[in-house]
Amino acid sequence: MVQRGVIKSSYYIFIVLFLISCVKEKKQNTTNVQKKTEKKNIEIPIFNSDTAYFFVEKQVFFGPRSPNSAAHQKCGKYLESQLERYGAKIYIQESTQKRFDGEKLNMKNIIGSFSPEKKDRIFLCAHWDSRFIADHDNERTQEPIDGANDGASGVGVLLEIARQISIKKPSVGVDIIFFDLEDQGEGGTGDVLSWCLGSQYWSKTPHISNYNANYGILLDMVGAPGAIFTQEEYSVEYAKNVVDKCWNQAIESGYSDYFSFEKTPGIIDDHLPINQIMRIPTIDIIEYDPATENHFNKFWHTHDDGMNNISKETLNAVGQTVLAVLYNE
Repeated sequence: MVQRGVIKSSYYIFIVLFLISCVKEKKQNTTNVQKKTEKKNIEIPIFNSDTAYFFVEKQVFFGPRSPNSAAHQKCGKYLESQLERYGAKIYIQESTQKRFDGEKLNMKNIIGSFSPEKKDRIFLCAHWDSRFIADHDNERTQEPIDGANDGASGVGVLLEIARQISIKKPSVGVDIIFFDLEDQGEGGTGDVLSWCLGSQYWSKTPHISNYNANYGILLDMVGAPGAIFTQEEYSVEYAKNVVDKCWNQAIESGYSDYFSFEKTPGIIDDHLPINQIMRIPTIDIIEYDPATENHFNKFWHTHDDGMNNISKETLNAVGQTVLAVLYNE
């Protein structure tokens, strides 16, 4: 038989424990709400597509940025000065590389490091050279192209992101890399290693020893009107979580007309040597056009790759998505 006093005492203990648990649960729920509120209150800078368009136009103004040309040299200096203007620590990689036909090319990789003291880092990259021949055109095939979309568009978006970083720094360190000699490879069934010479060089000899980053995002051909960005095979293979992060952010930001969850074949681009040599998970945001034989847009490697085929809306969709990903870290 249990005595009444013991029952009464046990009852009071139960009440006290119940009240304590309620207080703890309320405190925990309050903390969770605070965390969610803090996440929602992250201020994402507003990407300025007019400024990005200007940066694309400025590159094209110099003329075709084929290696060894005066336009290539002038544009390189401009890109370096812009990154420096926005507060980045500048690293320059210069080398001489052989093109597939034996021509010696002067290479210049341009790196701007923001908050270089931070260990948590993300790098954003694009190639800044333009094709030395119009090998997919029907006329003037041996003349270099402007490369407004193929090259300048990615760089233009990243310069605008650099400008935003100079105004409000994200919580992570950011490296912006402009690779040279991406677009000088042998067409057709030529050697795949003849492409992406600048990123191959950086992957083997990074700008600082033991360089590392959480992940990387490559932008290539991100300015065409109505462009669709699918999930490229190598990006999914090497960095699926980064693909998911970017595509989900794009949809959340309202850019479902530009970002598709369709999986499409792999592309030889600057992200490939980075993934295979540096082992840093890196994705490629690049246009995919099923209506063309090469699956790029119809003016790829032609003289029609000019400012008339650059859309501020497309630049904005990509730029705002990348900014949101960056500032949500």
